[in-house]
Amino acid sequence: MLFPRSLNLVPLFIGSAKLTPISLPRAPLSLRLLSSRHRVLTGKISDKEMSQVEDLWERLVRAALRRERGGTDAHGRLATGIAGNVPSSLSNSRVIDEILRAADEIQEDDPNVARILCEHAYSLAQNLDPNSEGRGVLQFKTGLMSVIKQKLAKREVGSIDRSQDIALLKEFYKFYREKNDVDKLREDEMKLRESGVFSGKLGELERKTKKRKMVFATLKVLGDVLEQMTKEVSPEDMEQLIPEELKRVMESDATMTEDLIAYNIIPLDSMAIANAITTLPEVRAAVSALKYFRDLPKLPEDFEAPTTRNPDILDFLHYVFGFQKDNVSNQREHLVHLLANEQSRLRIPEEIEPKLDEAAVHQVFVKSLENYVKWCSYLVLQPVWSNLETVNREKKLLFISLYFLIWGEASNIRFLPECLCYIFHHMAREMDEILRQKIAKPADSCKTQIGVSFLDRVISPLYEVIAAEAANNNNGRAPHSSWRNYDDFNEYFWSLNCFELSWPWRKTSKFFLKPKPRSKTLLKSGGKRQGKTSFVEHRTFLHLYHSFHRLWIFLFTMFQGLTIFAFNDGVINSKSIKEVLSIGPTFVLMKFIESALDVLMMYGAYTTARQMAVSRILLRFLWFTTASVFIGFLYVKSVQGDEAIYKVYIFVIGIYAGVRFFISLLMRIPACHLLTNQCDRWSLIRFLKWMRQERYYVGRGMYERTVDFIKYMLFWMLILGCKFAFAYFLLIKPLVDPTRTIVVMNNLQYSWHDLVSRHNHNALSVATLWAPVFCIYLLDIYLFYTVLSAIWGFLLGARDHLGEIQSLDALQQLFEQFPRAFMDKLHIQLPKRVPEHPFSEALGTSKGDAAQFSPFWNEIIRNLREEDYITNLEMELLLMPKNSGNLPLVQWPLFLLASKIFLAKDIAAENIVSQEELWERISRDEYMKYAVVECYHSLKVVLTAILEEDGRTWVERVYEDIQKSIKDKSIHDNFQLNKLSLVIPKVFTLMGVLKGVETPELESSAVKAIQDLYDVVRHDVLAVNMREHLQTWNLLSKARAEGSLFAKLNWPKDPELKAQIKRLCSLLSIKDSAENIPKNLEARRRLEFFTNSLFMDVPKAKPVQETMSFSVFTPYYSEVVLYSLGELRAKNEDGISILFYLQKIYPDEWKNFLARIGRNEDAQETELFNSPNDVEELRFWASYRGQTLARTVRGMMYYRKALMLQSYLERIAAGGINAPISCNDMMDTQGFELSPEARAQSDLKFTYVVTCQIYGKQKEEQKPQAADIALLMQRNEALRVAFIDNVETMKDGTVQTEYFSKLVKADISGKDKEIYSIKLPGDPKLGEGKPENQNHAIIFTRGNAIQTIDMNQDNYFEEALKMRNLLEEFNRDHGIRPPTILGVREHVFTGSVSSLASFMSNQETSFVTLGQRVLANPLKVRMHYGHPDVFDRIFHVTRGGISKASRVINISEDIYAGFNSTLRQGNITHHEYIQVGKGRDVGLNQIALFEGKVAGGNGEQVLSRDVYRLGQLFDFFRMMSFFFTTVGFYFCTMLTVLTVYIFLYGKLYLALSGVGEALEDRADILGNTALSAALNAQFLFQIGIFTAVPMILGFILEQGVFSAFVSFITMQFQLCSVFFTFSLGTRTHYFGRTILHGGARYQATGRGFVVRHIKFTENYRLYSRSHFVKGFEVVLLLIVYLAYGSSGRGAISYILITVSSWFMALSWLFAPYLFNPSGFEWQKTVEDFKDWANWLFYRGGIGVKGEESWEAWWDEELAHIRTLGGRILETILSLRFFVFQYGIVYKLHVEGSSTSLTVYGLSWVVLVVLIILFKVFTFSQKAAVNFQLLLRFVQGLTFLIALAGLSVAVAVTTLSITDVSASILVFVSTGWAILSIAAAWKPFVKKLGLWKSIRSIGRLYDAGMGMLIFIPIALFSWLPFVSTFQTRLMFNQAFSRGLEISLILAGNNPNTGI
Repeated sequence: MLFPRSLNLVPLFIGSAKLTPISLPRAPLSLRLLSSRHRVLTGKISDKEMSQVEDLWERLVRAALRRERGGTDAHGRLATGIAGNVPSSLSNSRVIDEILRAADEIQEDDPNVARILCEHAYSLAQNLDPNSEGRGVLQFKTGLMSVIKQKLAKREVGSIDRSQDIALLKEFYKFYREKNDVDKLREDEMKLRESGVFSGKLGELERKTKKRKMVFATLKVLGDVLEQMTKEVSPEDMEQLIPEELKRVMESDATMTEDLIAYNIIPLDSMAIANAITTLPEVRAAVSALKYFRDLPKLPEDFEAPTTRNPDILDFLHYVFGFQKDNVSNQREHLVHLLANEQSRLRIPEEIEPKLDEAAVHQVFVKSLENYVKWCSYLVLQPVWSNLETVNREKKLLFISLYFLIWGEASNIRFLPECLCYIFHHMAREMDEILRQKIAKPADSCKTQIGVSFLDRVISPLYEVIAAEAANNNNGRAPHSSWRNYDDFNEYFWSLNCFELSWPWRKTSKFFLKPKPRSKTLLKSGGKRQGKTSFVEHRTFLHLYHSFHRLWIFLFTMFQGLTIFAFNDGVINSKSIKEVLSIGPTFVLMKFIESALDVLMMYGAYTTARQMAVSRILLRFLWFTTASVFIGFLYVKSVQGDEAIYKVYIFVIGIYAGVRFFISLLMRIPACHLLTNQCDRWSLIRFLKWMRQERYYVGRGMYERTVDFIKYMLFWMLILGCKFAFAYFLLIKPLVDPTRTIVVMNNLQYSWHDLVSRHNHNALSVATLWAPVFCIYLLDIYLFYTVLSAIWGFLLGARDHLGEIQSLDALQQLFEQFPRAFMDKLHIQLPKRVPEHPFSEALGTSKGDAAQFSPFWNEIIRNLREEDYITNLEMELLLMPKNSGNLPLVQWPLFLLASKIFLAKDIAAENIVSQEELWERISRDEYMKYAVVECYHSLKVVLTAILEEDGRTWVERVYEDIQKSIKDKSIHDNFQLNKLSLVIPKVFTLMGVLKGVETPELESSAVKAIQDLYDVVRHDVLAVNMREHLQTWNLLSKARAEGSLFAKLNWPKDPELKAQIKRLCSLLSIKDSAENIPKNLEARRRLEFFTNSLFMDVPKAKPVQETMSFSVFTPYYSEVVLYSLGELRAKNEDGISILFYLQKIYPDEWKNFLARIGRNEDAQETELFNSPNDVEELRFWASYRGQTLARTVRGMMYYRKALMLQSYLERIAAGGINAPISCNDMMDTQGFELSPEARAQSDLKFTYVVTCQIYGKQKEEQKPQAADIALLMQRNEALRVAFIDNVETMKDGTVQTEYFSKLVKADISGKDKEIYSIKLPGDPKLGEGKPENQNHAIIFTRGNAIQTIDMNQDNYFEEALKMRNLLEEFNRDHGIRPPTILGVREHVFTGSVSSLASFMSNQETSFVTLGQRVLANPLKVRMHYGHPDVFDRIFHVTRGGISKASRVINISEDIYAGFNSTLRQGNITHHEYIQVGKGRDVGLNQIALFEGKVAGGNGEQVLSRDVYRLGQLFDFFRMMSFFFTTVGFYFCTMLTVLTVYIFLYGKLYLALSGVGEALEDRADILGNTALSAALNAQFLFQIGIFTAVPMILGFILEQGVFSAFVSFITMQFQLCSVFFTFSLGTRTHYFGRTILHGGARYQATGRGFVVRHIKFTENYRLYSRSHFVKGFEVVLLLIVYLAYGSSGRGAISYILITVSSWFMALSWLFAPYLFNPSGFEWQKTVEDFKDWANWLFYRGGIGVKGEESWEAWWDEELAHIRTLGGRILETILSLRFFVFQYGIVYKLHVEGSSTSLTVYGLSWVVLVVLIILFKVFTFSQKAAVNFQLLLRFVQGLTFLIALAGLSVAVAVTTLSITDVSASILVFVSTGWAILSIAAAWKPFVKKLGLWKSIRSIGRLYDAGMGMLIFIPIALFSWLPFVSTFQTRLMFNQAFSRGLEISLILAGNNPNTGI
């Protein structure tokens, strides 16, 4: 029986029907089915309910069938069939899927057999999961039954006789073989393959191969089903039921399906002959090396191994340790790939039986286990081998295999590289013991109750404790110090204490102690927990000092020294020297602070940290405590006049400074490092090194070679020299005299009640003077760094030849140098097999170079055309001839020669006296000369080819006369050159006729044309003396007169000759110059950059076979893959669709696209919608212009295309093809993409994996992204997609979820085919999403290198040609260590959309080019800042991966890869001869969110152990480089803003206290030059001037001075300074808030096209706390200072002092609306106000989001304040607002001159009264529903009393209107302080029952702030010209490219079809 007896299927299968695949819909009905699932499984469902379930399925199926008749699914795609919906929870889903696919294939041939296959598939599913416990199994099985029932219901005959099923299958098997002529199919394919891949039949071979695979795949399924059905019916009679002949045929057919077994790159389980990769000698050698060897114990007989190959060493490890089957298969291919590529680089001659070289094995062994060896050395352990030299090749392969099998199944444990070393160490010992015993048996460490499993016994225990800790971090909101992250777990294995875990795991160890779940209310975890390992990430700004204390000590002591020197008037004497020596106590005091921070920062790890580390911290604390007391005591005594003590002090300080300087100097010499390492055996040396620097596993040996050290030392010495000169002369020295004056002032009158300023020499006044100056002192070092690094980067770029080709003119002028440069840099020289040209000696090598260069250049041009950047005509002009013919010259592209013939003709027609002068005039333009020479020779070749006898004689005679005339220099005498204008049209006419296909009419036209040419030449041009060859001319004249001279022509048929005719015709017809070809700016930019890079320092390329292999790796979540037609046509609120927008942005590319698909360029897009192919092309065209995955995939697949082309041409040149090849074929690249050998070589070198984390879920939910990803796989056969599959199973009555890491590719039927499925220990997302996504899929990457590419990037074919050059950088000298990360330049392709996009693009470009250029050389601190850097793959996967993933702390995951690489003795370089495209955010909100994410990430970096260790372990100068290029940049940004606050609050103190007025009266102190210098420096930094310096120099370098000047001025007119100032606030807010409170998170900025108007409410929500509140605070400060502090200095003085602050405040308040599309359009302004009012007064509630309600948003804004420390800090910061009230109340006229505290007290009384009034007027209407009348009466009476009281006060007292206005300022600031403090202590305020009142006050403040911003916007909106001006301001650059943005923004859409 095929089905269980419990299922009565007889009624189901009646009649016959044609089986058609359908896709079951995901309708709401299915949700009702799911609700019944548990009851079905547990037997708790009645027959009636079961009937209802079946009825629901019937309805689902009918819906599916209705949709099937429509032909498409819900997303407008073709139905995919039930074959694509087999649930992954079925363990044998692959087999079921194959059966159903075969049923789909044969349904047209025999529906009855298709029915048999479907029934068998159901039987398999039923046997695998009888109770339908797996997720989706019940739906699948019921759906399959229903589909079959629907189909069979259409049968016209009666019942089905299932006893005939086997017979039917046998007969159909034979029929199917005969129908497809299987034997001939195989023979035809083999003939095509043997005929040579260059036979021009590559497309046919591809089709034959695909058909053969599909046919044999179906035959395999039919045979398997037949065998299984026969076994089920009668196993003992199986031999009789299947005839022997048929069995032999089936076995023979089965051998043909070996290459159909799922594989990734190399079919190792089949080694199919059809795949050329298996024939490569290096692959065969690698496979052979992994075979079972003699010393391996024999595997048991019952061990299952594929019949298609012999067991190997990985099978042995699989059996012993219980690794998963697919993990073994994956790592088998991984190892073969690694070994084969290493072998290919050794240049070993090919052998009949290739063997793997020992050097290749050793290289892979050393590279793979280098970290393990270092780990053993660090822990003073003996590796598992006693002596490496005695380890043979097979043992090395065993060790490599074991390590990678562990790594491949380690899941999240891959983030713990030293834990993997520990595991490998013990498992290798176990393996050695088994080898010693020579008995294959399961390892004890991996045994389970049911077998052997590495995952369950080794990985799962580790995963469970890590997952428990991760679950306890409260989704990242818990303090970092309260839970263990990945680094904590890994660093446990940095000490010998890890061996207490034993082997197998001792799970009672504290290491495995899991924390109890965290309380939701208290945010605390209860019970015992294991503490941090060696570092605790406390959330505090003190980390900046702790990590970089050397910098701060240096700056503070230098400031102290310079100040002392300034106060001594620059005089050097004993007094000044003694005072300068006070830096000694300062130094030890700051060291004491550092040691105290060591003690504090280790809190939380004392119980778990290594005792030696704790001892060091305490010893250092005691040492510096003692030292600070002792040094301080000595200095105090010496100051008091004790000379003896002074000498002792000098001696101590001198010895200490000398020793530190000497040690630091020695440490700069690499040899000294080695010497000190050798001296570690001496206890004293070891103790001193230990005290000086903590010894970690990472961070050892972080020094550079002496030359590099000197370079970056001189760089910083120059910066420090400028910085200290500026500080001394412009900051410190000007403040000396004012300070002296202030200090001695007595009896200053204070206008308030002074509490702290008396009898302390006016310390606060001095502080207000010095504080902003000191801030600038700390800040200006970054300013000098910015300027010097820009200059240095400019010089480096100029040295590297960047920007030498800046225009088309330069490109054209240098074009003739490109072939030679290309051959020198990017290509392998062809050997002598290239046929020698008879004129090669005269031509040199240029023609050979041009011939080899042309295929690459032409492929670049064709790709530009395919991408629609150029027109067909431009492509023809840009293409370069093959240069493989007999012309004795180089043929250049037509765009260089266009119109040159006509210019030369005009020159020849002039009255030029000599031939030399004529040739000199022509030769001034090289390409004119080339055009003339080419026409001359080409015409001769063409005429000679088409003419016979007499005609050919005429040609030879004329050309001989020309040559003789040239030789005799008598061309003017013998030829009438002014008559050339008659010749050219005749030649053009002839060539035009010859271009056509031969017909009698055309032949007669050609004869007529050549006769006319003869007549013109004979009678008008020739003036030669014919008497020398009179007989010849007479014969020609006679033949012409008789009409026989050109009676018969040889019509041109040779393709090369026809191409030459066509080219000659073009040369003689193009009269317009092609100087502006191509016209598209992007095409120009790409060609200019590519050709410029040919002259840069590029490593010499190696042959493709010897190239390093590499992978490209792209993480993807749920972003746009491919725009759907609906998305393209959907209109936004302005009536604009994406398609319409793209048509206007890229009008030329749209026309090119229409031409490419065969449409008229004026065609409407609606005409395309009727053609599925055109719709698909349209979707791709639009997607390639957005930031989509499709664009990224296309770009990255260019690597494969480039490698195929390079390999193809190299194989031809090297004689790799036996078939005879013509010279023409050698340069013909047509079909190179179909060459099996080229494809095999490229697949061995390149792999592309896109890790689509939720692809499985998207498929299950039928999301459009899943179908689009599948489409990308179909279009790109080398694309691999990795994803995490969640499989739900029912075990013991509970649903359990299992997680699998899977890899799929497109199969022959166009659907995705599973390659590997590796079970994970649990949910892999324990940390940050992106690095976890990368980590699960990195096991599927291959090669020696891996390029990380984000999904908003692009690549270009011409850049892909340079990838193998870039990979050679790994073998170049880049310092004391080889490179581990190669930095790659980016081009930001989104800069042309708007001014904001341009600002972002320019800023980003300057950093990724000029900035990173300097970071790499000379500073040696370049990190990994994201994509598209290229990693040394083996180095990084054995050291924790290419990113870090701990929750929140590693939110900027990319840069930690750079930190990790540097700490582990890596080397990061930067290279600019290759570039990758990059998309960036283009709207202000997108940009702000992105910058907020990066700033928040930097805030988390401040807390991290990586930054701490780098700050501690770098030498001083490299440490400064690291600080100012990472967290220091954000600190300086924040300090810039703080300088404004410090300055203004200082002014506020002077103004309100009355001291400022007194000081101005006594001395002109406040306007000194120091303060001016400080403010000017701050202002320049604030508005982005210093940020713009690198940008300007970058423009000059790559665009030229004039273009740079224009670009900079344009940016200023577009208000770039406003943008940079606004960004300053963004970075400051998020950086500071993250360090104080946390809350950094991934921001989904969106990568769409931003031209929509952003509502006022949305902007207010986003920027209220980050910009608006701070902006209003600055405005308040400025108003108060204007009112009370600037009266005596005049308006000009006030403006000069405060202009920068006003600029910053206004930028923060209005930039979001200034850069908002249609921000000043009246109608939108009105709508915005209504929307804002609705949002402001809409009451929040459960489930209401911040976008909908002010209350919900306010709660979200306060969510980051969670900790007690955070609340205290917020309270302290809020206290500053009380200063306004305290100062201003004493300035009121009503108080007179009183300074009593009573005045201040009365102000609080007034404030309380105002709060009561506010409460009365805002009393809840809902609460007063029963006494509404009374409430209104009280409110009215209160209002009248308040108004009367105010009037009386004004009339009776001295209270003035000014006082009232001032009071408003007072109470606004005090109210905000109260509000901020109450919000910080929200839980306690709620308990007091005051929260509703506080919330009402908060709403009032936001309403007031919103109105103050909105009113100016409304006023400007009322003026019509403002909106036009703003549109021009925002989209100016797009206007210059023809962008009709005004039309777009107005919504005036002529595209009515959308």
